[in-house]
Amino acid sequence: MKEHLNELVMQALLDVRRKAAVELPPEPAFAIDRTKSKEHGDFTTNAAMVLCKALGMKPRDLAAQIVQHLPPSRHIDKVEIAGPGFVNFFLSRSCLYGTLKRVFERGVEYGRSAPVEGERVTVEFVSANPTGPLHVGHGRGAAFGASLASVLEACGIDVQREYYVNDNGRQMDILATSVWLRYLELAGTPVRFPDNAYKGEYVYDIARALKSSAGDRLRRTAHEIGADLPPDESQGGDKEAHIDALISRCKTLLGESDYRQVFDAGLNSILDDIREDLGQFNVRYDTWFSERSLETSGAVKRAVDRLTRLGHMYENKGALWFRATTFGDEKDRVVVRENGQPTYFASDIAYLLNKFERGFSRAIYVFGADHHGYIARLKAAAQGLGLDPSKIEILLVQFAILFRGSERVQMSTRSGQFVTLRELRNEVGADACRFFYVMRSNDQHLDFDLELAKSTSRENPVYYVQYAHARICKVFREAIERGLTHNRAGGDAAKQRLTLEPELDLLGMLQRYPEAVEKAGETRAPHMIANYLRELAAAFHSYYDFKGADTRILNDDDDLRNARMNLALAVRQVLANGLKLIGVNAPEKM
Repeated sequence: MKEHLNELVMQALLDVRRKAAVELPPEPAFAIDRTKSKEHGDFTTNAAMVLCKALGMKPRDLAAQIVQHLPPSRHIDKVEIAGPGFVNFFLSRSCLYGTLKRVFERGVEYGRSAPVEGERVTVEFVSANPTGPLHVGHGRGAAFGASLASVLEACGIDVQREYYVNDNGRQMDILATSVWLRYLELAGTPVRFPDNAYKGEYVYDIARALKSSAGDRLRRTAHEIGADLPPDESQGGDKEAHIDALISRCKTLLGESDYRQVFDAGLNSILDDIREDLGQFNVRYDTWFSERSLETSGAVKRAVDRLTRLGHMYENKGALWFRATTFGDEKDRVVVRENGQPTYFASDIAYLLNKFERGFSRAIYVFGADHHGYIARLKAAAQGLGLDPSKIEILLVQFAILFRGSERVQMSTRSGQFVTLRELRNEVGADACRFFYVMRSNDQHLDFDLELAKSTSRENPVYYVQYAHARICKVFREAIERGLTHNRAGGDAAKQRLTLEPELDLLGMLQRYPEAVEKAGETRAPHMIANYLRELAAAFHSYYDFKGADTRILNDDDDLRNARMNLALAVRQVLANGLKLIGVNAPEKM
């Protein structure tokens, strides 16, 4: 509809230009927007206010000329001028009725756009280090990233969902060493367990499986392990130096092959758990990208060589540095340490370059809010590599705080450190998690009320929306039980019988759905879909419970019943389409 109105206004402006013998800008820019209240119609344009100077007219005078020269349209009932020069459009009922036909013709595709040529986007989200179970913070990133990817797909964009597996580096070495120490404990060689190692019960689970498969083959003596290690913090030393030395000792004593077995035992166990956890959360990925592959494939060296060739690297005290400050970062960044080992940032650069080498036209990163510092450094890296930084989007997800009513909740895991996503899902259900996580903008803090999420009341937004879908399904079951038929063609022929205000409101809401999807995609804001669904559900519940007139859907009047059943069926379809975008089920019974 916005495209149609845009064409009408452009035609009117061309006619005004010819009559006034003035020139329009080559590409006149004006907006066609939804109005904020029904009193001002359905759509409004600011064309008169933004183009009045170019045409040498006062805004309201130009608005009057636009209205006078608007071509006739069966979609427009009336046009009014408001305020300083807005032109407001009131849609005709025939235009609203046509929405039902479009919903039925497109079905599950209603609200989806045609493919956008040349737009191939990778969305990377969650990417938690496989060093432990996912927690509630990861859950919000997962819900946001998955919903955003689905919304972008609905906008016609070719989307690839990616999880970046940190299967390399120090944190993974700490996990492997933690697993080995627990294995030694189970094998009868207890050694001091560092405070900064991974302590969760899941580490014991991995160690038990390792003991079962390897027997005592990986066992070493306490003296071999602890001899000449630097003291830890409790002994007046540096805990980081202590654990680094312990990692080195682990690698030396086990050798490359056995160390890899311990390393992979931890990595694969936790990664399998993450995959299962996300799958039960209705989150899927197209690619699980290995960080290790960047080094083994030569991608890190290729990225460093490219920065060097372009003159953006320099050496200082044996280390290689990237001139990040040249591109707006707060400081230069070490890429290769003095010992020749690449830093995490080297992998970040290589991964960024790799995304565009794979043919993506845009890269979207979804990070936790604590990663805000990555924005400047990744943008700087893109410029240094000769990439367009505007093609890199970094979206930050704020923290979620759990409440039970008005009380903040300290829900603990077996390790007593954080709340896992699995615990949250087990308490409130995956649907409530997905909906609650995306019903606020990603850049806003989220207060997650556990009791509200579990309640079967209209105050619970996910219940309210799902209940609208289930309520419509119940109407159709009741029709069958009462021997009433639904003739969709008959309902289409009688669509003009839908004259009550709540019926027209529902038709207007259905018409807005494709616009809501488009806007959510443009602004990277899947919470707009959640908000739309709440509004649509509220409009249907208001219609169903309307007291001002007989709004029974299963009416004794065949034509009216068929028309209303068509309306209810269309609402059910759009509710299901929207819920699918944000990864929430559309139940038929509740």
